[in-house]
Amino acid sequence: MSFSAEAKAELCRAPLSRRCCAAAEAYGVLLYANTFSPQEIRIITGCVEFAQRLPKLFKKAFGFGFDSVAETNGRGKSVFQITDKARISAVFERYGYEAESLLAHHVNLSILEEDCCRAAFVRGAFLAGGSITDPEKRYHLELVTDHKSVSGETFALLLELGFAPKDTVRASRYVTYFKQSEAIEDFLTTLGAPSAAMEIMSAKVEKDMRNAINRRVNCDSANADKIVSAAQAQLDRIRLLEREVGLENLPEELEKLAFLRVANPAASISDLAILSDPPTTKSCINHRLRKLMSYPIN
Repeated sequence: MSFSAEAKAELCRAPLSRRCCAAAEAYGVLLYANTFSPQEIRIITGCVEFAQRLPKLFKKAFGFGFDSVAETNGRGKSVFQITDKARISAVFERYGYEAESLLAHHVNLSILEEDCCRAAFVRGAFLAGGSITDPEKRYHLELVTDHKSVSGETFALLLELGFAPKDTVRASRYVTYFKQSEAIEDFLTTLGAPSAAMEIMSAKVEKDMRNAINRRVNCDSANADKIVSAAQAQLDRIRLLEREVGLENLPEELEKLAFLRVANPAASISDLAILSDPPTTKSCINHRLRKLMSYPIN
């Protein structure tokens, strides 16, 4: 089961205790469903839990169910239809529409005066027209509808609920979306899917941990490369001094350091400071190395 399907399955466990919230959720479903017209209401879903919830939801919201329920051929999806004119008119009237004179769908905010009803509306919209990407891959949640006004009004509704979504148009469909993990977590929690929100949090913690480890490894690797490069330059200089000057002719502290570096070609500055006899400080070793690297050659 995909992460999106798991999130929807959790949302479908929300109780249908209040008729107003059931009507609000059904409203979101209808406006983000496949067909909501004066001729037909049609909802297609591949989510088993949503398919099980729909008849109960419509019964609670309108007092009746669907005229027919069928499965698409070999696609594992269920098709819910209402074609009875009286039932369609009753649904439209419930939301303040006149079926025969409807020109374009919009969100009747008088149906969504309570915060619980607003959350239920958005839950229905997500169940019918939403999806969420596996957080192990990336963070992306979206709601998609065919209705321009509905998309804009849902966008405004989300702003009122404290969210900050973005919107776009894709293939003549209207998309409202989130790309920030924290926003998606809050969205799912508000709708009634705290477990899915926790999974996103866990995925983010794991990602951050992996990234921190990778950064540390890369940093350590870069530091190791710098140490090797610097040590090689020092060894080259020591060989040149040995040929042209003679290490025995160097000041005593530089001669000792030259032999120490040759004996420990991969040692860091800290290691050289410890290995010195007597042990000294990193700053002292750095100072002597600079003098060694700049020692004049006749």
